[in-house]
Amino acid sequence: MSEDPISVDELAEKADEYLHETSLMPAEYETLKQSVAELTPIFSTERSYFVLGSYGRPEIRRLQLVKDRLNRQPDAYAFLMVDVRSEWTNTYLKFRLLADYTDVIVGVAEHAQGGFLVEQGYFTALEKYFAKTHVFKREYDTLDADAIDTGVDIANPYSGMQTTIFEMLDDSGRLCRWTTEDDLVKCAELLS
Repeated sequence: MSEDPISVDELAEKADEYLHETSLMPAEYETLKQSVAELTPIFSTERSYFVLGSYGRPEIRRLQLVKDRLNRQPDAYAFLMVDVRSEWTNTYLKFRLLADYTDVIVGVAEHAQGGFLVEQGYFTALEKYFAKTHVFKREYDTLDADAIDTGVDIANPYSGMQTTIFEMLDDSGRLCRWTTEDDLVKCAELLS
């Protein structure tokens, strides 16, 4: 990573670019300014991980598990989108800025219900994101209590768009399949 910390002006310039030539409102600029301090670990560690997935229960617990496992590495910083100030009103902008400055994007895919489906579209649309994306794809057993709890159809848990993304990531060696939480931990350890 660069030894020079990112400045508020640099972030604001990038934000303006993503807002399609609309300038930031004063309140948005102030929020951005306050958030720079929270972004410091992204720039001050050797490797940063942006962990994405569903925030439903019990999925959020597994996201935290992956985050914890990645944070055990020396000089690493793993975080969820909610770990950075939630006052951002524009989540698209928040996602783009975090994804731009993070070394590795880690998706924990469990189903096609909510989660990070929009972000998965960015993985393929923007090469700079796809090149640094790794996805941990959940495979379901025929009897899975968590799937029943979340209402996932284990016969067809993913959309066609997701399946294509998984194939592309698998071809690039950046897809890890998991069934149990122990498998998920192994995926995180293989990434580190």
